Amino acid sequence: MTDSSHPRLPEPSQRGGPGIFVITSLRKQWLVVMAVSVLALLISIFVTLGQKKIYRSSAVIQIDPTPPRPLGNDVQGVVEMGTGAYLNNREYYETQYKVIQSHHVAEIVVNRLGLQQDAAFLTNAPPGIQVPPKEVSVEAAADIVISRMTVEPQKTSRLVTISFTDADPARAERVLSIIVDSYREQNVDRVLSSTNSAVEWLRDQLSKLKRELESSEMALHNYKKKNNILSLSMDDQSNMLREEMAKLNDTLTERKADREKVQSRVSELKKLATKDPADLPAQKLLENDLLRELRKDYIEAGRDKAALIGTGKGENYPEVVAARARQEQSRKALLAEVRNIRTAQERELSALNREISGLEGLYESAKKRALELNLLEIEYNRLNRTKANTEKLYGLVLDRTKQSDLTLMVRVNNIAVVDKARVPTRPIKPNVPLNVALGLLTGIALGVGLALGRDFLDRSVKTPDDVEQDLGLTFLGLLPMNDAATSVPRGGKSRRSRRHPSGNDGPPELLVHRHPSSGMAEAARAIRTNLMFMSPDKPFRTFLITSGAPMEGKTTVATYAAIAMAQAGQRVCLVDCDLRRPRVHKVFGLNLSKGVTTALLDVNSLAQMDLTTEVDNLGVLPCGPIPPNPSELLQSEAFGRLLDALLERFDRVVLDSPPLLPVTDGAILSTQVDCTVLVVRAFKTTRDVARQAARSVNDVGGRVVGAILNAVDLRRREYSYYDYYYAKEGYATNESEDDEAA
Repeated sequence: MTDSSHPRLPEPSQRGGPGIFVITSLRKQWLVVMAVSVLALLISIFVTLGQKKIYRSSAVIQIDPTPPRPLGNDVQGVVEMGTGAYLNNREYYETQYKVIQSHHVAEIVVNRLGLQQDAAFLTNAPPGIQVPPKEVSVEAAADIVISRMTVEPQKTSRLVTISFTDADPARAERVLSIIVDSYREQNVDRVLSSTNSAVEWLRDQLSKLKRELESSEMALHNYKKKNNILSLSMDDQSNMLREEMAKLNDTLTERKADREKVQSRVSELKKLATKDPADLPAQKLLENDLLRELRKDYIEAGRDKAALIGTGKGENYPEVVAARARQEQSRKALLAEVRNIRTAQERELSALNREISGLEGLYESAKKRALELNLLEIEYNRLNRTKANTEKLYGLVLDRTKQSDLTLMVRVNNIAVVDKARVPTRPIKPNVPLNVALGLLTGIALGVGLALGRDFLDRSVKTPDDVEQDLGLTFLGLLPMNDAATSVPRGGKSRRSRRHPSGNDGPPELLVHRHPSSGMAEAARAIRTNLMFMSPDKPFRTFLITSGAPMEGKTTVATYAAIAMAQAGQRVCLVDCDLRRPRVHKVFGLNLSKGVTTALLDVNSLAQMDLTTEVDNLGVLPCGPIPPNPSELLQSEAFGRLLDALLERFDRVVLDSPPLLPVTDGAILSTQVDCTVLVVRAFKTTRDVARQAARSVNDVGGRVVGAILNAVDLRRREYSYYDYYYAKEGYATNESEDDEAA
C-alpha cells in the first residue's frame, strides 16, 4: 500500500534561473517600473531647477621641487625651499597641497578681504541679492573658504589646479586670486624667516667649533708624545702581530684536525670485539699486511673446522682439534696485533695533545700583546677622530654660513603662477543633464527593485512550474476559479454571453456531474487521466486528497476526482475521513447518523448502508457521528479492515482528509492508502507550507504522487494555454466551504 522510498524535497529554486525570474517579474510589473521612473524623473527636474547656481573659478600654479639657483648649484641655503634631504618629491607635493588648504593661508585671505564681515560671502548669495548684515569670527570665515576650495594636481606634471566655488562668479575670482598670492608670499616668508634664524645659530656654532678644534689638536699631540707612538711604527707592529697570530692559528687548526683523526682511530679500536676477529673492518685497519694475513688464517681455520664437522666428524676428532687450535692461535695473534696498533695510536694522540697545548700558549701570548696594542690604538684613533670630525664640521659650518648670507640677499620662489584666476561664465551646479539622467536611472532602479521585491517576497505557489521546480512534485492538473467564466479575457471579448452554471444547479461540487461538458469537468477529467497513468503496471486503488492548510479546496477536488473516475465507468467510493469538520455529507444531502465512525465499530454494518448517489458508479461514505479521538480511529486496525471491505465493493476509493499541518489525521491516512495527492491553492498556499505538508507525508512513510493547483485565475498571463482549452461553458466554484478557518 505504501512506498518506502521517497525523493528528498528540493529547496526553492529560482524558477528557471535569476535571469528568467527578473524578466518575468519585469513583464508583470512594467507599469510599476514606468510609473516610478516617470515620478523620479519629474522630481529630479523640479529639484534641479530649484537649486542655486554655483560658479567655479580656477587657477593653475607650478610647484618646482628644485627651485632656481641664481648663485649656482654649489651655493645652497641652510633652509631648502624644495624637497630637501628628508622628503621625497611625492611627500613634498602632498605637503604643499595641505599648506594651500591650511587655516593659516585661509585666515590671511579672510583678513585681506574682510570676509568675516561680508554677509553675501558668508551666505553664498548670488549677485544682486540683498542680504542682512552678518559677521562671524575669522576662524569660522576661514572654514568657509577651505570648504569651497579644491586642490587638484595634474597627473604626470608639476602643475596644480586651485579652484574656488561661489554663487557670485566675480567674488569667486577675487577670493581665488588672493588665495594664490597669499600662498606664494607665505612660501617665501617661511624660507626667509627660517634662514635668518639658521644664520644666527650657525655663527654661534662657528666660534664654538673653532675652540673645540684647537683643543682636540693639542690633546692628540700630547697623547702621542706621552706613549712614544708613531703612526707608521704602530701600524707595522700591528701588521706583524696579525701575521704571527694567523700562522699560529693555521698550525693549531692542522694539529687539532690530526688529533681528531687519531682520536677516531683509537675510539674505533676500543670498540672492536675480542671474541670473533673475523668482525674486524676490512678498511683502514686491514691495510696492515700482518693483520690481513692473521685474519685470513683465522677465517680459513674456522672454515676447515666447519667443513670437518659438516662431514660428520666430532669435536674430539684429531683433525677438528687441530683446526680449532690453529684458529685459536690465529685469534690470539691477531688480537695481540690490534692491541699493539691501539697502543701506538694512543701514544701518537698524547704527543699531539702536548703539541696543541704549546701552540695554544703561543697564540694566547700573541693575542695578549695585540690587545695591549689595540688599547693604545683605540685611544689614539679616538683622539684623531675627534680632531678630524671637529675640523670637518668647522669647515662645513663656515661654508654654510657664507652661503646663507648670500641667499638672504636673493628672494627666490619655487611657486609660479601659470594661469591666473578668471571670472567663470558658466555654472557648474546644477548639472541639469546629469541630474535628469541620474533621476531617470534612479527611478528605473527603484521601479525594478520594487517589481523584483514584490515577486521575491511573494512566496505563494502560482504556476505548474512552481509545483515541479520549487516543490519537487509532479503536476497533476489545475482547476480554475469560479469567477473566471464571467471575466474579460486578454483579447477583450466578454465571456458573459457564454452559458455557465448558476447557483440554482445545486452544490458547486457536483458541477462535473451536472455539466459534464463544462471546462471545469474537462479539467477534472485531465486530473483523472494523470492519476490513472501514474502507475500503469500496478494502478492505484486508494487515493488520499489532502492539503497543507485549510481553505485550499481539498473537498471539492476530492469530489471532482471521484465523479470523473465514476464517469469513466469505474466503481468509486468517496470516503469523508475528515472526522473533525466533515462536509461531504452536505454535498450529497446525507445525514451523519451512519458513516465511517459507525463502520469502524462494526465493519459488517457497511453492507447495510446505502452508499449510492445520483452519480452513476459513485458511492459516498460520510463521516458519521463525530468522535472525540479521530487520530486514534484512523490509525487503528479497524480502519484498515474498513478500506479492505470498500475495495471488495469498489474499484477506486477516494479519501477526503483534514489538512496536514494543523492535525496529524492526514499524515496517518497517508500510510493507509496507495498514494497521496496534495491540493495547492494558487497565489495563496506558500511554498514553505506545501513543502512542509509533503514532507510530513514522506516522514511517516506515505507517498505523495503529485499536486493539483486549485483556484487558478485563467485571466493571468501564466495560464494563457490553459485558458484556451478550459474556457468553455463556464466554471463552477471550487472553493470548498468546508475548509473555513478554525
